[in-house]
Amino acid sequence: MRTSRISLDAMRSKLFLPGTRPELFAKGAASAADALSYDLEDSVAPERKAEARSHVAAALRTGLPGKLAIVRINAHGTPHFAEDVAALVGPGLDAINLPMVESPAMLREAIAEIARAEAAAGAAPSAILVNIETPRGLRLAAEIACADPRVAGLQIGYGDLFEPFGIARDDEVALHQVRLQVRLAAAEARVPAFDGALAAIASPERCQAEAEASRRLGFAGKSCIHPSQIAVVNAAFQPSPQEIARAARVVAAATAAEAAGVGAYTVDGQMVDAPFAASARAVLALAERLGLAPAA
Repeated sequence: MRTSRISLDAMRSKLFLPGTRPELFAKGAASAADALSYDLEDSVAPERKAEARSHVAAALRTGLPGKLAIVRINAHGTPHFAEDVAALVGPGLDAINLPMVESPAMLREAIAEIARAEAAAGAAPSAILVNIETPRGLRLAAEIACADPRVAGLQIGYGDLFEPFGIARDDEVALHQVRLQVRLAAAEARVPAFDGALAAIASPERCQAEAEASRRLGFAGKSCIHPSQIAVVNAAFQPSPQEIARAARVVAAATAAEAAGVGAYTVDGQMVDAPFAASARAVLALAERLGLAPAA
């Protein structure tokens, strides 16, 4: 199985762009979002799917320096899936966002069809970002995450997961349970997890609270449904100068301890061992990818 060359680890923010709104594409490209997520699914009416597909395919071919280009296609099993894949695979596409994935078998079937289209087009494999947005998908999230090496991340879809069942979108207990389950599923597969979008665009404080809560659970980023959310989300998901400085101290202490054959040691008055050192190295790696220098 071919794996993608694309990593989503440093994707703090991903801005949704409806495929039927090409006038927004340039604005998205000029924004501070780490990735642009062109949408062919929920934001596009059935009679405009072909139009949206054409707009997005044209945008991908122009290239977006410094941006990850992701497309949320229509779900496997819908009449639009095969046409979406055939039109989009090729240069410019970094990742395919698969919605409504409910089982490992469904995921593998979808990826097999994508791989056939890529082979026919002579295209490099795109990363696969999987949406967890149904009760069954949530129950099988770990199996889905581990089902194929091309899975590069899991993303929560709150609308489909909560709304049909009367679960309040702002219920903190429900949010925490879903986030933790998805985060641990992603951790088992060693891929990043991404928090779902918040539709309440007039509540920046709520967006900030959600981003900070998901980051505390180890999420890598959050989807943005409006450009006004990007700065808040980026700030929440990048390590602070203090976090970077502490991580550097932990890594330095770990290096010295390993050379001396010591398994546990203290940094800033706290016991530290291998899991803490691994976490600190991850912080420094993320800081490097984001161009953030360790504090002196």
